[in-house]
Amino acid sequence: MFSSSTSSSSRFLAAQPWFARLPRLTQIRVDESILRMSASRGDVVLHANEKIEGCYAVLSGLIKIQTVPVKGRSSSFVGVACGEWFGEGSALKDEPRRYEVMALRDTELLCLPLTEFEQLRATSIEFNQFLVTQLNLRVSQAMALIEATRLRTPEQRVALSLSSQFWSRTRKLSLSQDELASLVGISRQTANRALQALAQRGLVTLEFGRVDIGDDDALMRFIFSTPEKKTSLRAP
Repeated sequence: MFSSSTSSSSRFLAAQPWFARLPRLTQIRVDESILRMSASRGDVVLHANEKIEGCYAVLSGLIKIQTVPVKGRSSSFVGVACGEWFGEGSALKDEPRRYEVMALRDTELLCLPLTEFEQLRATSIEFNQFLVTQLNLRVSQAMALIEATRLRTPEQRVALSLSSQFWSRTRKLSLSQDELASLVGISRQTANRALQALAQRGLVTLEFGRVDIGDDDALMRFIFSTPEKKTSLRAP
């Protein structure tokens, strides 16, 4: 399933703060253990109900974590872009993976094998601090998603999917409308109308294939504001 590590994954690891603080011999061991895989757009990269192999990072591309489709429908939880890690919660539990991972564009993943994951947990304070930060982010995302799904308008749900709560590395997001709609769980047409409404409010700037968030605080205030009783948008 996975092939051996290459120099691109070594450079990725070298940029991780927790990796930089490991002893040199440990860095070499971890680097040599890293595995990678490629997936095409639309592929299910990691299937639900399979044994956990480790913790993952997106070397290139974009993925989403979702429920197993039932009658052709699924619920998306979070998108993970290039440079980000995921699967740390599953790696901590001795149980099959509960969700599946789909590539929204051509993607390359890295896998930190479970044996190395456990070894780092047992020996590295910095790695444990990284895990705490990741798990805290996941809890925050989960709570925001629950509230957005139950109480928020499509505009607010799109805004949430664009917010720094989900994309911490860049404020210019290269997302197509199809990708954004897939992440939010709405139709492409609804995603387009929501983006136009956000742009009219001055919360985002739209370019071809790119969304620029100029004011994260304003975007977050809009997300958690009281929804208007009437909205021009309809959920699919």
